[in-house]
Amino acid sequence: MAEEKVGFFKRLVNGLTKTRDSIVAGIDSIFSGYSNIDDDFYEEIEEILVMGDIGINTTTKIIDHLKERVAEEHITDPAECKQLLIESIKKQMDVGDTAYEFENRKSVVLVIGVNGVGKTTSVGKLAGLLKDQGKKVVLAAADTFRAAAGEQLTEWAHRAGVDIIGGQNGADPASIVYDAVAAAKARNADVLICDTAGRLHNKKNLMDELAKMRRIITRDYPEANVEALIVLDGTTGQNALEQARQFSNVTELDGIVITKLDGTAKGGIAIAIQAELDVPVKFIGVGEKIGDLQRFDPQEYVNALFADFDEDRSEIDMLIGDDM
Repeated sequence: MAEEKVGFFKRLVNGLTKTRDSIVAGIDSIFSGYSNIDDDFYEEIEEILVMGDIGINTTTKIIDHLKERVAEEHITDPAECKQLLIESIKKQMDVGDTAYEFENRKSVVLVIGVNGVGKTTSVGKLAGLLKDQGKKVVLAAADTFRAAAGEQLTEWAHRAGVDIIGGQNGADPASIVYDAVAAAKARNADVLICDTAGRLHNKKNLMDELAKMRRIITRDYPEANVEALIVLDGTTGQNALEQARQFSNVTELDGIVITKLDGTAKGGIAIAIQAELDVPVKFIGVGEKIGDLQRFDPQEYVNALFADFDEDRSEIDMLIGDDM
């Protein structure tokens, strides 16, 4: 398990290279280029964070917290601000103690998101992650709107080694959830994960569909915890934030899955989304393989973002060390 964690962290470090180049390199030049901490110093940092897709509101919170710490600790040297900035960013990303409570209870997870973000793939990877934890998982192929979604999820179910309940294309998604709930109860599953259709362009249909699913789950499986996770494409930056905002107007969101963080220059969006919507990022994906989706660790993420590749990788080893 420790080797797997180290492997994922290194993939995360590699995946965030472009984001690191766009954010951290600029910040480092500010820390080394200024001799005084003044308004210009803060404005330069603010501009780089905003350009790195961290967003204006989140950046303002980070800068305000940084200013407080600088004043409290009577810091005058800009170079001493880097660690304080890192801590300020981590403060915006705290997931909370109860974020993964659903993993330890009988749960139904509704996975939503527009087509193309990696939603169905994330359902399969999440199933594999939970199966590796010893959980009994059942999948529901309730995205009957997109052609081949069921076949794709069936393939992921085989890879993960879990059961799947499906239906014909165009079938009523709620009826599939109904069958899947019955199967999950009969098989004493720990977690039922439902892939749903991402028809954000038709909000009323989506709202009605999700509400119908929730009614069925509440009626037929009242003891289950219901969790709604939205999947977002990390390469789309602020567009991902807007998608999450629109979905949050349609249904309550309990967590966020960010995919495709390998190779994007927009990795700062993980910081922005959580701070803007007050919905925790719970899982992140950094590749195509079944093990490339893992729990989101804010400390690990920011450490990976600020990891220095120019010091014989010793900093990366140090950052990993305490977690093993």
